Amino acid sequence: MFSGFLTFASEADMVALTGAGFMALALFALAADKLRSRRERLDRLDSVGWVPWTAVFLGSAIIGGGMLALSLPTALFGS
Repeated sequence: MFSGFLTFASEADMVALTGAGFMALALFALAADKLRSRRERLDRLDSVGWVPWTAVFLGSAIIGGGMLALSLPTALFGS
C-alpha cells in the first residue's frame, strides 16, 4: 500500500515516521493509564491489568521525541 512512498523516502523520513509511531504509542499508553487510574472499584483484581502503562508511555515518549528531534530538520528542509 505505501511501498511506493517508502521506497523513495530518505533515512530522515523513515526516522521521522518511526518517531511519530512511538509518539502515537505514547499517547495510547497515556490514555490507557488514565482509564486504569479512574476505575471505580480498586479491590477488583480482574480489572487491574498487567501492562505498566506509565513505563510504556515514558519510554516511547523519550524514544519518539528523540527520533523526531533528530530527523525533523533534515526531513523538513532537506540536506
